[in-house]
Amino acid sequence: MGTTRIILASAAVITMLASSAFADDMTGMVTRIDRLNGTISIQQIQKGTVGGSAGGAGAMQEYKTKDAAMLDAVHAGDRVTYSATDTNGTGTLTKLQKQ
Repeated sequence: MGTTRIILASAAVITMLASSAFADDMTGMVTRIDRLNGTISIQQIQKGTVGGSAGGAGAMQEYKTKDAAMLDAVHAGDRVTYSATDTNGTGTLTKLQKQ
């Protein structure tokens, strides 16, 4: 019984940590926009000290948008601040703002 509680508590913590990565505002650079399909590719830019990692850029992620009008304000190469949620394994933008 005690082991089961520990496993369930651990699973709950891991789930919360995984979903919190999408909850915070992130900074990135738009690499590709597909207005026909309502998707955008953003390469995440790490916050922190200069030279903190090799290259300073994170992984590129493709997101769907709730509203196609979100894509009208940005172009490839723009730096953006964004928030996203994970819906059925697909990232969905909830906020997109050009810097």
